[in-house]
Amino acid sequence: MTSCPPPRACCEDAEVNGSDEPPLIAVLDYGIGNLRSAQKGFERAGADVRLTADPALIADAAGVVLPGVGHFGACMRELRAAKLDGLAISAIDSGTPFLGICVGMQMLFEGSEEAPGIEGLGVLPGMSRCLPDGLTRPQMQWNQLDIRLPGCPLLHGIEDGAWMYFVHSYAVDTDPDLVVATCEYGIDVTAMVGKASLWATQFHPEKSGERGRCLAQNFLQQVTSS
Repeated sequence: MTSCPPPRACCEDAEVNGSDEPPLIAVLDYGIGNLRSAQKGFERAGADVRLTADPALIADAAGVVLPGVGHFGACMRELRAAKLDGLAISAIDSGTPFLGICVGMQMLFEGSEEAPGIEGLGVLPGMSRCLPDGLTRPQMQWNQLDIRLPGCPLLHGIEDGAWMYFVHSYAVDTDPDLVVATCEYGIDVTAMVGKASLWATQFHPEKSGERGRCLAQNFLQQVTSS
């Protein structure tokens, strides 16, 4: 397993436009995945985080997070069973800052080779494909970002080559214009995508130390300025 170098500070604690009130972030609760981990990660970054499936609370949230760990098909089935698929799409369509994490990133696309016949949310073009034979699956390690879009606001203060923590066997194949960062794992793996106020990471910010906290704080800055 690749080692991560010692963390160093990259962001100051998030300020919320001079307000003492932290922004309300809705973490979509569909019953499986790294839900509590994502919740705690954004709480550490300074947000008021609610793990919820309540339509009214999601509609009122200043930002929305879709985490995910496990099998693509199971995650999509549970998301739809909780009636959160339409709420996620509505939040994205309305311009609410939205962040997908790991399988939550993959769910934003059209589908996955992991679950043929099960549609994703389809808000971004492309699908997830299995990492090539000959590579250890999953990639479960720290890996370095190759930043392709230096101006991405979620990467403010995060240098090219920053270490983030990955756990995945499938990787998104999408329009290169959407790719914010990649990492090298035998192939160029899509590590982060972005479009307007929608972003998603294949890595886990909540498990990525200071750099992950920096990304979470940058997301909160986008939430408070939107």
